[in-house]
Amino acid sequence: MRRHDPEIPARYYQRMGEVLTTRGVDVAALLRELRIRPQALASVDARLRLSQVEALVDAVLTRTDHTDLALDLGRALKTSTHSIVGYAMLSSPDIDYALRVIARYFRLVMPSFRMRYRAEAGRAEIGFTPVLPLGHRSLVFHLEMIAVTTYWELRELIGGPVPDGALHLSIAPPAHVARYAELAGLQCHFNSEATPGLRFVFAADFRDYPLAFADAHALKMAEARCASLVRSAVAGGRVRNWVEMMLREAVDGMPTQAELAQTLNLSARTLDRHLKRERCNFRELALRVRHDKACALLQAGELSITQIAYELGYTDAANFTRAFRRAAGRSPSAHRRA
Repeated sequence: MRRHDPEIPARYYQRMGEVLTTRGVDVAALLRELRIRPQALASVDARLRLSQVEALVDAVLTRTDHTDLALDLGRALKTSTHSIVGYAMLSSPDIDYALRVIARYFRLVMPSFRMRYRAEAGRAEIGFTPVLPLGHRSLVFHLEMIAVTTYWELRELIGGPVPDGALHLSIAPPAHVARYAELAGLQCHFNSEATPGLRFVFAADFRDYPLAFADAHALKMAEARCASLVRSAVAGGRVRNWVEMMLREAVDGMPTQAELAQTLNLSARTLDRHLKRERCNFRELALRVRHDKACALLQAGELSITQIAYELGYTDAANFTRAFRRAAGRSPSAHRRA
């Protein structure tokens, strides 16, 4: 178990077991192998450790050919799956309000991600960013699952097609990229976010979409319960591990300390204090991760030195070469030859 191993609601992984069963996977045997008790998934309020979630996702992707599992799981999830938050959404007067509710209380839905919702002048944007450290395969799996879940939940709430829009994902096109055509009305763009996450953009005003089960009294009660749960929730994840993940997974440069702090609703100074408590600082982490990425890109041999420099956020190849020489004791070209 990790030194700090936050808990995640198990209800989404209960549904993943159901999807795997329909695909002929022996879920009970898989859980036994991972030492996850079936009872741990049985109750409505069941929770799994983040390490268990990552082990489960990794096992499924490693031992089966179901690379597109996240898409089927995302479609299987419903608004009601989100427990009290889903009830608040369904009781909302319109989709705009429902999206504001789930964004406010997304920690209760999936504590490993933060949700943003912004609407102005007939334009709506929905975004998701990881706030707990995830391995690469788990991150990709959850981004795909969240993207597909959001799309089908919007269809469920609207009761028909979603407005035309675009989906931007930070991940590379997966082997099953053709299945994204199932998200009718969306233009899907991969490798299009600078930091790990995803973003929907719609040319629509979701206040124009009233909900059939709007109930002001039920909404008030549900929001009060959500607020109570948030106040009692314990923030999960070590900040250092999360910062390392965000730096490692970023494309087209590296996020700044201020940008990462904003993702967590912190000031840059507060984020710095958290890192110092864990005996590190942002600059050291950024330099190490950038150097590790540089070594990996040099070893892959697919990009020129200049392309690697721009990929890592340097203004030119000369700056990259000087920084790499300081860290490695030799030039990027010499490192590649070696």
